[in-house]
Amino acid sequence: MTDPIMYPVRLVRPPLFLPLWHFAVACFIGTMITDITYFRTAEIMWADFSAWLLTAGLVVGVVAAILCLVDFFIGRLVGVNRLSVVYVLGNGVGLVIAFFNALIHSRDAWTSVVPMGLVLSAATLVVLILGGVMGRAAVYRRDLGVVE
Repeated sequence: MTDPIMYPVRLVRPPLFLPLWHFAVACFIGTMITDITYFRTAEIMWADFSAWLLTAGLVVGVVAAILCLVDFFIGRLVGVNRLSVVYVLGNGVGLVIAFFNALIHSRDAWTSVVPMGLVLSAATLVVLILGGVMGRAAVYRRDLGVVE
């Protein structure tokens, strides 16, 4: 009998926080869309939608950040390097900007969105896009979350 050929096996343990974080980012994208719609139409319903999406994104984002810390401290995230630390810190900065955006959105009527709320929504998305690029590089180029 011949010996079976041994192939290296890679087991992937996906991080717990990623599905929740993706939901939070989708809420922040929706906030930007509803902010732009409110700016163009001045219909108060869109400002309300922005506030709701922003609140949902913040709540879920904070839960995702806590799960990310849990993943990190229990050793579920292997291969943590400088790039992944920049990714996590960038996402934290995005949450902080979104928090200040929620404070701005708590105002009444036109000033809740225009101009500062719109600027903070755009800044949040820029930071999260840069964080997403860093995260992609950390996961796919550095084998984050992969055990050999």
